[in-house]
Amino acid sequence: MSTTKEGAAGNRLLIKVTRDTLPQVKDKYPFIYLERGRLEIDDSSVKWIDCDNNVVRLPIATINCLLLGPGTTITHEAVKVMGASNCSVCWVGEDSLLFYAAGINPTADSRNLRKQMLLAADSDKSVEVARKMFARRFPTADLVGKNLKEMMGMEGYRVRQLYEQKVEQYQVGWKGRSYQPGKFEMGDITNRVLTSANAALYGILCSAVHSMGYSPHIGFIHSGSPLPFIYDLADLYKEELCIDLAFFLTLEMAGRYNHHKVSSTFRKRVIEMDLLTRVGPDIEEMLGGGKPRACRHRK
Repeated sequence: MSTTKEGAAGNRLLIKVTRDTLPQVKDKYPFIYLERGRLEIDDSSVKWIDCDNNVVRLPIATINCLLLGPGTTITHEAVKVMGASNCSVCWVGEDSLLFYAAGINPTADSRNLRKQMLLAADSDKSVEVARKMFARRFPTADLVGKNLKEMMGMEGYRVRQLYEQKVEQYQVGWKGRSYQPGKFEMGDITNRVLTSANAALYGILCSAVHSMGYSPHIGFIHSGSPLPFIYDLADLYKEELCIDLAFFLTLEMAGRYNHHKVSSTFRKRVIEMDLLTRVGPDIEEMLGGGKPRACRHRK
């Protein structure tokens, strides 16, 4: 961003960019998936050259996250420009249904990160944040005085009931949740859809959390895992998005797993539930209010 004033005459050549004029997470394209091509810089813009030599210039400042699939290469200069534009990069599997890694943007404002760390470091405040997250899933339950272990027990029971309810609703077989890392093909269709949908949800939430200046590594319910805060947040949306989708598609696909159908149906549901608009205010609500900040800014 640039600011300047035109000498004594006071005529402004460039418009001052303020926090309010910056695109927020909800206003940006949530993500673009790319595969089999190259990202590089040309005349200060990031361009995508696909495997057929077609060139597409990307409006990086209006994109929240680029998902780089198989066969992609990216130049050092392109990464530099994307970092300055607050556009995250995630490396994913084919059709973005597996999440491998994320590039972390440099942050010029660590206010949200400091707030998150202070809450996590205080045992009482940390449990209070966890209680807010559980309260979202148990709107009628009395959670006052319950510790984290008791609330996690309630959650486990609720999820098992939810699986049974979906089995009854869609009339499909279900032998329980099973996921073996590296053995995706070994799972039944319901478990494979669940794994794919969860991975895609984690990718979206990683992008949003990074963009808001929080850390995916500091959680309040989950711990000892690579992305505990992402798993905390994902539980707010899994019932509505991933679990129902898995049983619905198990019925629809009738015994033949179709990853294109999983991908397209997942994207449709993300748009229908307006996920990107909800994530920012939800995080602010869980971590203790304040005016939602959907995008980091430079001072």
